[in-house]
Amino acid sequence: MAACNYQSLWQASDPWANIPARYNLGAALTQANVEAGRGNRVCLLWENSDGLSRQFTYAEMNDASSRFASALARLGVRRGDRVLLRLPNLPEFYIAALGVAKLGGVFIPSSTQFRAAEIEYRLRDSGAVAAVTTTSLTAEVGIARAASPELRHLIVVADSSVEVGAVDVGPVEVESVEKGDDRVAGEQLDFWDLIAKGDPAFVAADTASDEVAFIAYTSGTTGDPKGVVHLHRYPISYEPLIRHWLDFRDDDVCSCPAEVGWLLPVACTFLYAMRRGIRIVLFHPRDGRFQPEAWFKLIEKHRITNFVGTPTIYRMLTAHPAVAQARLSSLRHGVSAGEPLPPDTIAAVQRHLGFEPLDGIGMSECMVYCYNMVGMPTVAGSCGRPGPGCVIKLLDEDLVEVPVGEEGVLCVRRDTHPGMMKEYWQKLEQTAEIFRGEWYYSGDVLSRDADGLFWFKGRRDDVIKASGYRISPFEVESCLAEHPAVLESAVVSSPDPVRGSVVKAFVVPRSGFEPSEDLALELQNWVKEHAAGYKYPRKVEFVTELPKTASGKIKRRQLRQREFGE
Repeated sequence: MAACNYQSLWQASDPWANIPARYNLGAALTQANVEAGRGNRVCLLWENSDGLSRQFTYAEMNDASSRFASALARLGVRRGDRVLLRLPNLPEFYIAALGVAKLGGVFIPSSTQFRAAEIEYRLRDSGAVAAVTTTSLTAEVGIARAASPELRHLIVVADSSVEVGAVDVGPVEVESVEKGDDRVAGEQLDFWDLIAKGDPAFVAADTASDEVAFIAYTSGTTGDPKGVVHLHRYPISYEPLIRHWLDFRDDDVCSCPAEVGWLLPVACTFLYAMRRGIRIVLFHPRDGRFQPEAWFKLIEKHRITNFVGTPTIYRMLTAHPAVAQARLSSLRHGVSAGEPLPPDTIAAVQRHLGFEPLDGIGMSECMVYCYNMVGMPTVAGSCGRPGPGCVIKLLDEDLVEVPVGEEGVLCVRRDTHPGMMKEYWQKLEQTAEIFRGEWYYSGDVLSRDADGLFWFKGRRDDVIKASGYRISPFEVESCLAEHPAVLESAVVSSPDPVRGSVVKAFVVPRSGFEPSEDLALELQNWVKEHAAGYKYPRKVEFVTELPKTASGKIKRRQLRQREFGE
């Protein structure tokens, strides 16, 4: 497709011309939908793998989030205060995040797989004054709480409260949280008790659209995780993405299997979906694992029309034997992000699920900014073109544009995209590394062909993209280094037929430890026990030494090239 036709998508008007100066995303996604006549429309339909279910209309979501906001205010949580959310796929995540936003606070999504040290880092780095979690997840938070002096309130969703049927957002009787639980130091507050006592008439803070709304932590190749700061205007800022990539329509039923602690579902099947006022299906697998058969049943039962997934999720769906008998005719549209979408996976989705998934590339710092668009010709393997209004160039280290066909770092004009992150939380040096003049220097290496299509080549740094997760090799190596058998290690991505890529660790054992399958399994379990489960190395190779530069830095790129036969 010629570039001039593509450009006409946005040249006639500014896609962000209607972003107001004052905007509170909590109120805009709930109260505004009620005022628009969608109060009785189902907002969120939740199920778990035991067959239990709950649902909330937009009016009920508005009521519950306002009550939660007022309860936080009574606790002394103020505008600008940070609140950590450590919740699985439960409606309480939506209610809590919206309530924090209505208050003018800052919500912080986090994975339930994080261990105490990872939780503690986020609590201390953000200075969070409150955390919301479930009874069964309090142990790790309790450990982290002891070393997080600014954390004043631990709010707990009692496990029994997720086992009731349809929930009235008025007073809800749930099993009280055990104050004497030895695993958790300090007082605990019951989530639904707070809501029952909250004020549904709470008036949302009059926040500016460029005021901080949430922080999404991400990892780099070295150093500690970074808090990506996003603003209240975030849902409006991705209106072109909602329209031309997600293709949300008024009667859509959308869903994403990923855990809500990650930005893909937080953005697509929370903030963007509620901006459109459509129905969201949220599924909570008890064991935390993706279950293809469960999703076949969910799609059929709830007539899901719009699906958001990663290539790994699509591969697992299409490779499952039950897909041949699954009734998936309701599926109309789907997108993929998190890692490149291979042509064979696209073909399998078309064959088994009935639609062509549209690939897109983005980061926590600037969501999806280059993607294949609805109604436009696609070329399998390409990540498409820049979104409407999004100015992108491929630049070298000196910010000079590379010629067509050559590889360069994908850079986004900061002043043309209001969805760009504000900064890394309290990390001026790291922010300056990626904000170079007028450009956001993404670190993604791509090439552009003569037709204007972009092709992902890899990362300039060493962040591993596996099964939709971005994993810092530094964090895995640091965890391995604490095991007595490990002298040093290097962690890179390695090809995998199902997941696309997985984590692999090259390990130099200490004297007295012999390489063996048992030791490899022990190291894998060690990482599982001391870090989030998805970070563990699925492959372990013992070596006598690691390739290094003259200054002693590990040449991860060399190891990665060996793995992929480059």
